[in-house]
Order: sequence, then C-alpha cells, then structure tokens
Amino acid sequence: MLKFWIRSVIIGLIAAAIIIVAIPSLREHIVKLEHPDPENIASMELSFNPAVRRAAPAVVNIYSRQYDRNNRKKLSTQGLGSGVIVSKKGYIITNYHVIAKADQIIVALQDGRVAAAQLVGKDKRTDLAVLRIEGDHLPIIPVNPHYHPKVGDVVMAIGNPYNLGQTTTFGIISATGRSSISAGRRQAFIQTDAAINAGNSGGALVNSRGELVGINTASFQQATDIETYGISFAIPFSLANTIMQKIIADGRVIRGYIGVDGEDMNAVTSRLRNGQQAGGILVVGVDPNGPAKKAGLQKRDIITQINGQTITGRQEVMDTVTNLRPGTSVKVTILRNGKEITLPVTIAEDNYD
Repeated sequence: MLKFWIRSVIIGLIAAAIIIVAIPSLREHIVKLEHPDPENIASMELSFNPAVRRAAPAVVNIYSRQYDRNNRKKLSTQGLGSGVIVSKKGYIITNYHVIAKADQIIVALQDGRVAAAQLVGKDKRTDLAVLRIEGDHLPIIPVNPHYHPKVGDVVMAIGNPYNLGQTTTFGIISATGRSSISAGRRQAFIQTDAAINAGNSGGALVNSRGELVGINTASFQQATDIETYGISFAIPFSLANTIMQKIIADGRVIRGYIGVDGEDMNAVTSRLRNGQQAGGILVVGVDPNGPAKKAGLQKRDIITQINGQTITGRQEVMDTVTNLRPGTSVKVTILRNGKEITLPVTIAEDNYD
C-alpha cells in the first residue's frame, strides 16, 4: 500500500514538471506567487469605493431657508439635511423634518450645481417629503427592486453631517422591522450601526453594491434624548418609493381606513380564545363612526381575511387597508363565536395627520 502511494506521488511530480516545462507562462505565475508585487497586494485590499462612487453623486445637500420675521425680504438658512435623487425627472426623496419649516429649499449637487427645489408633497406620518429640481444629466442612485434588507448586510450611510460636506459612514444592518421609534411613526425602520448624525437626515443608506436600501432618518439618541452609539434608523426604500409614487400622483398620501384596532393572534391569544384561530388579528377596538362599525364588526371579532387574502398580523392589515383607495368595497372575513362571517366594508380616507 505504501509503495502504491509513493509511486502515485512520484508520477504526479513528474507530470507537474513536464507541464511546467511545456507551458512557460505557468512559471511566471509561480514566481508572482512566491514574490508578490506590492501593487497586487494593495489591489486585493477590501474596499467599498466602487459602491460609494456609484451612489454618492446622487446624494445631495439640502438647505432649508426661512424669511426673517422682521424683514420679509431677507432669507436665512435655518436647517440642513440631505436628499437622494431617484429619478431622471429630478425627483428627490428626503425627510419631512428637513424641509418642514422651509420658505425656500436649496439643493446642492456633488458636481457643484445648485438649484432651487420645488416641494412636490410631504407626509408627516412617515417623515418623508418629495422635492423636484430641473437639470440635465442628473445623477440617479442605483436601485434594486429584488434586494431585501437582511440582518448582517453591509451598509453605508451617505449624507452631509453638520454641513461638513458629503461623508460616508460604514456598518451593518442590525435589525429590520423596528417600529415605534418615535411618536406618530408607524413604519418599520431599518436599524443600523452606521453613524447617522444631524445633517444626515434624508440621505442614502446603500448596500455594498451602491444600491439604495433606505432613507436615513434618525438616531436613537435624537428620538429619545438618551446618549447612545451605534443605533441609527432608516426608512426602507420600498416604503419611501411607495410614498413618493402616491405624492407624485395625488400631491399627498391618500390612505384607506376602516376604523379598527387589533392585536396579533399568537399561541397565547389563541388559547385565551379557546383555540379558535392561531392567525389573523383580534379586534380590540372599533371606531364608532368608522366603516368597520357601519359594516357590523365588533370587539373580539377575529379578522382572518381581506378580499380572500389570509391575514397574518396587524401590520399586514394596516398595509393592506392603507393601500386601498377610499370608496373601495372589500370583503372582510371574521370569526365570531366560532362561526365564519364575511362582511362588506367600504374603505374611507384616513385623515389622521
């Protein structure tokens, strides 16, 4: 057995020697490996520069200007933030709080161009606003509709912190689906440890390919007044894009409303309900003037389906209903005392601000 292995090794070495002699170019590669070129080593270093170069030109500085109270002809810069150019037509997504008190909005591009921006619309609930500028050959940030943020993904926050100029910070996605970060906001945030400071608001959170992941919006410290590090938040691009499309279409965000408050059905809730249903939501409140009440929904009903679509939780109900146009009639399937009932509900407009 030992002789067999020795013979195999010898034959392999002879074959390798013959190949190296027959193909001189292989000898060059071997020499390079034994004596590596410092320039080649440098090129092997990990760098996200290509991703930043793809995304950064589309991230703009935004300056909010207001008229002087004592002199209506005098404008002064009162706030700063960032924004992201997402369309060749010049549409820019930013945070609502960046432009909330602005009488004039100035946008500065990274190529040196400066333009006055038109406010297309705003949505206080999601802290998003859409601006528009005129210009030729505007840089557009790359987007990937097939990308879904995952915990551990490498991300970079690009913006203009403290008006220092465009800055890129690095981190990972720490969590997804974070909600109730601050009062009045219902969307599920992306949490990251990439630093987001004053002036970064409205800027881009991008992945390692330079594709837009979210709109930077807040740090935990800003939201809670607790001094923390490595906890920042961004609005997912999927939500920001939906809000933008609604604003472009209607000038504002029109949301559907049925007037119920509910809690997710889980194993514990199901046992308390005698194991009636493990999915859906348990209705814990009904607006006495809302569409659900008019349709006959009651407290302790369990909503299982909307228009035949199975409901898995409260967030899904919220997303489904808010995306429906007011006046639309939907079939809401519920469980009541163990019996399945389907009720027609006419969607109203959610006027909450």
